[in-house]
Amino acid sequence: MTMLEVADPTIVVSLLTGFLGSGKTTLLNRLLKRSDMGETAVLVNEFGDIGIDHSLVETVDESMVMLTTGCLCCAVQGDLARALRELFIRRVKGLVPEFRRVVIETTGLADPAPILHTLLNDPVLANRFQLDSVITTVDATHGRGQLDRHLEACKQAAVADRIVMTKTDLADAAAMDALAARLDAINPGAPIIRAAHGDVAPERLFGAGLYRPETRSFDVQGWLHEEAFRGRAPHEHGLHHHHDNAHEEHDHAAHRHDDIEAFCLVRHEAIEWPAFVAWMQTLITHRGENLLRVKGIVNITGESQPIVIHGVQHVLYPPVRLTRWPNGDRRTRIVFITRGLERRIVENSLEILQQAARDQTGVQPLP
Repeated sequence: MTMLEVADPTIVVSLLTGFLGSGKTTLLNRLLKRSDMGETAVLVNEFGDIGIDHSLVETVDESMVMLTTGCLCCAVQGDLARALRELFIRRVKGLVPEFRRVVIETTGLADPAPILHTLLNDPVLANRFQLDSVITTVDATHGRGQLDRHLEACKQAAVADRIVMTKTDLADAAAMDALAARLDAINPGAPIIRAAHGDVAPERLFGAGLYRPETRSFDVQGWLHEEAFRGRAPHEHGLHHHHDNAHEEHDHAAHRHDDIEAFCLVRHEAIEWPAFVAWMQTLITHRGENLLRVKGIVNITGESQPIVIHGVQHVLYPPVRLTRWPNGDRRTRIVFITRGLERRIVENSLEILQQAARDQTGVQPLP
């Protein structure tokens, strides 16, 4: 792990995911009709799926639809990385309008992690696109059952920066409150937006990333959202549910996939760089499949500036050195969302490696 300065990309990427029938397409369709979604490129699997209103279509070719609202829609034919690279080249050549945001819609059964890996691992994409937000739709009427039965639904909720509870016009208040509590237990850092017919203002969905291109600055507080974890019990997570009857409890028990734990590690003392590197590499190498998402701000011994980390499963962004500590708070704060990996194991491994680093001589400073 080396220290790299962050690039200054002007294009932010949001991932729109959610289980089958959860309302992704309805939400996207409504967004595309809004004039404030201009300068946005959307990557979809099929144009027919989103049912674009022909009165909004300005020009059409084999793989692209231009809308009068300023949105650009591209059908992904094969590899996502190639589609993004080709789209960027068209932008540079002036063949398409200069978009500043990309929204990628996944299929209903998609695990978001491989798509995030693509954005992190491809050097061409990493230098031109910056991950902003993962937006997950959850059906207000069927969401609890889907979280019980389908691992994909749990992962989609766990990695989200924003959760949109859809079809709220079809569910009663008690059911929506129970689903909201369940989602908050899985991912307390993600605000839950309730919507009917996909009606959500874009500003409520986007702007969740670390980097803010409009201000050319970093928003650690908004991105980390650590206040959502305050006061939570160390092992308060999605394993504990209450069902209305014994039959439902028995039926769900065999299918439940949400052994997901969300927590924020806080350290007041600085961490030795060798210990931190060894810790992260150990977690990624041996338990990467259990690390659904990791993000944080770290106080490294001998460093006056904070270090920001962000990872998904086996992949970690190059760490970023910020110019200053937000609000002067120099504590290390790392948010973990894990599956099948307990908080105590993560904490203990850091303590062991940090003690080993203290015992060594000739410790190398942070590059």
